[in-house]
Amino acid sequence: MRSEGRPGALPLDPAKGREALGTLYLGVTSGNRAVLARAITLVESTLAVHAEMASALINMLLPHTGRSTRIGITGVPGAGKSALIEALGSWLTGRGHRVAVLSIDPSSTRSGGSLLGDKTRMTRLGTDPAAFIRPSPSGLVLGGVARTTRETMLVCEAAGYDVVLVETVGVGQSEVSVADMTDFLLVLMLAGAGDELQGIKRGLLERADMIAITKADGGNIAAARRAATQYAFAMHLLCEPGEPEPPVVTCSALEGVGLDRIWQIIADRQGERERSGALAALRARQNTIWMWSLVDQHVRAMLTAGRNAAEIERQVRAGTLSPVSAAERIIGALGGR
Repeated sequence: MRSEGRPGALPLDPAKGREALGTLYLGVTSGNRAVLARAITLVESTLAVHAEMASALINMLLPHTGRSTRIGITGVPGAGKSALIEALGSWLTGRGHRVAVLSIDPSSTRSGGSLLGDKTRMTRLGTDPAAFIRPSPSGLVLGGVARTTRETMLVCEAAGYDVVLVETVGVGQSEVSVADMTDFLLVLMLAGAGDELQGIKRGLLERADMIAITKADGGNIAAARRAATQYAFAMHLLCEPGEPEPPVVTCSALEGVGLDRIWQIIADRQGERERSGALAALRARQNTIWMWSLVDQHVRAMLTAGRNAAEIERQVRAGTLSPVSAAERIIGALGGR
């Protein structure tokens, strides 16, 4: 299976960095997969010199972005996110689309490491020349996405991928973050796994554009249809009067059933939003959310790197300073007080 790993060392010297930016720009915009992987590595780097280069590269690539359909995919454990993504991705490439899959793996709270094993579960799509799979660690970022998912999405768009699938870590209250960076949120549910209506957080259901009951094959077809009926009723109750109710469908990644309907619903919704101007408004709102999330990240980094931050944290751990007083001291140091 071809690897979209992290090839090539990234330059640390600013002069060489400027030269490398031109190479990365040309490689990405020409669809060179190895250079695309290297550009994403640059975006994901936490080194300050690389962060400056990544910001410059994103600005260079920006005119080539914005023309893809961005789809967030999340769901309950065991719903088969990877299986459905591989089936849907292969179905799309078979119809002339170029598909990028950004798969977010959870990071360990102890070591900070991630398995990054999604590519091994998408062997068919991983060898498809019209597909690109990039697993990334969540880095303990809440929301089911990675720290640089938005930037990575733009780089893939600039490389000519017209469908970007973002697979989140898993379902939870914070998973709604993926809805703030994609055009369409597909929530996968599993029939017969207990009380379906309690299997997912209400906050996520309220953001869903479509619910798909997976594994609707074999002896599970009837159960999947019952679950679909239950969710359709639940969405009717959750939606405000006059709001469109998210469609609920059944599908099977194993048999390839329902994939055409899923894509048709997504394509129709995307077309409606483009014609009405709603898509442009949505992405403008998402850009402001992105801006403030970056501000939050940088402010936190500045506070953590403060001269007295480590000592203040030690005092909180020792119980000699309250968290309230500690926070006031750290914030006060940032403001020079």
